[in-house]
Amino acid sequence: MSLHVTWDQYNTLTERLALLVHESGFRFDQIICIARGGLRVGDVLSRIFETPLAILSTHSYASGGGTVRGELVIAEHMTMTSPRLGERVLLVDDMVDSGHTLEKVVRTLPERFPTIAAMKTAVLWWKACSVFRPDFHVEYLPDNPWIHQPFEVYDHLRPEGLRARLGA
Repeated sequence: MSLHVTWDQYNTLTERLALLVHESGFRFDQIICIARGGLRVGDVLSRIFETPLAILSTHSYASGGGTVRGELVIAEHMTMTSPRLGERVLLVDDMVDSGHTLEKVVRTLPERFPTIAAMKTAVLWWKACSVFRPDFHVEYLPDNPWIHQPFEVYDHLRPEGLRARLGA
């Protein structure tokens, strides 16, 4: 089973996530997005909440065209424009699939950054097969579909294919 998501649906889910977080009353001074899936969500939330965005890169899908999970690697450093990481953090990703990434990042961040006093997680999709339960989610997916996101067209599009795609 699979779920195909359009840009309009993706943007609406992101806005609904922002509203859920806002209505929860959780106050944070830093957003950390997990790259690459959480980049777009983190960017939009950072704009809506007028909160600095930090980017933490992870990598785990190593083979099978990005469908087979390998060893999880968490980048040693984060990219951010603020001089130091905030104390109250909203950790953002697009989805909780297996849950292993968020589980490990939630465990690792306070060890690396002991100034973190509070942290909550926010995702668009939470799959039933996950070992991790996010604090905020927009859609719960009990049947664990493969999610086809609108930007995945770029996974296989190369510069040589742009002319044909653009009709130029």
